[in-house]
Amino acid sequence: MAKRFSPETYQQGILSGDRVLLSRAITLVESKLPADQELAQQVIERVLPFAGKSVRIGITGVPGVGKSTFIEAFGNYLLQEQDKKLAVLAIDPTSQRSGGSILGDKTRMELLSTNPRAYIRPSPAGKSLGGVAKSTRETIILCEAAGFDAIIVETVGVGQSETAVHAMVDFFLLLMLAGAGDELQGIKRGIMEMADAIAITKADGTNMIKAKAAKAEYQNALHLYPPAASGWLPRVSVCSALQQTGLDTIWQTIMDYLQRTRQNGFFEKKRHEQNLQWMYEAVRQGLEESFYVHTQVRELLPRIVQEVKAGRKSAFAAAHELLRLV
Repeated sequence: MAKRFSPETYQQGILSGDRVLLSRAITLVESKLPADQELAQQVIERVLPFAGKSVRIGITGVPGVGKSTFIEAFGNYLLQEQDKKLAVLAIDPTSQRSGGSILGDKTRMELLSTNPRAYIRPSPAGKSLGGVAKSTRETIILCEAAGFDAIIVETVGVGQSETAVHAMVDFFLLLMLAGAGDELQGIKRGIMEMADAIAITKADGTNMIKAKAAKAEYQNALHLYPPAASGWLPRVSVCSALQQTGLDTIWQTIMDYLQRTRQNGFFEKKRHEQNLQWMYEAVRQGLEESFYVHTQVRELLPRIVQEVKAGRKSAFAAAHELLRLV
């Protein structure tokens, strides 16, 4: 078991930018042990007044779009051209099936992982996306308190993870490929509606013409969607991680979005709503965890499961019977 420190030690270490104590605090947040969870919450409470000053950017994209390559190129642009301190966090619901983790992202982002002003933290495999998302939210707070002023949250899987990331970031960027058949296929309408910007990746060489055509097609499609509550019209751009082009345009788009939403009050309103959503999800997750460790539930659950699987009891009756125990 890793050594535990006092809440004050974690707080002082995180605020001074100590990477080791930051990593250990994140490990506490990810732990399922009640003692670790209690200590983690004490640390969160202590550093919370120092958090909230970063720009939180969510990045998702279709398989093969080159998210890691883009994030490394964009991350290095933020470090070198914008003088930012950058944290990259990843939500990986896919690892729940294999039990594996996405530590490979660290090796794919070699330049970022060796830069002292960048911090890469993959989420571990978890029983539920909610659990992984909860630890990522708390990790954002810890990283902000440690002085990281740009935080990228990457979705590694597809599906629910986009919604989870959208609920914890200020700006949501969707990466797309050009020349992969019908440009609007293979991406859910809901994800398109969540996007604050779309970037067509790998826009270099012979692919440039296709990328520009895809840009026009997506821009036209976005005009068909109802206006966003933010008052912002999503933009489409092209970029190449290989040639380091278009990255400045994407950053300018993010800055324009932040300026617009801060002026009209949407930015603060969204942050407040996200805080409430985090609370309700934490309550929901806490209830679920306490339910399954309840003594009577643990004793009865195996028999109930067999009865439902065999069709001798309906799922609804089984749930009702279990819920009456707590």
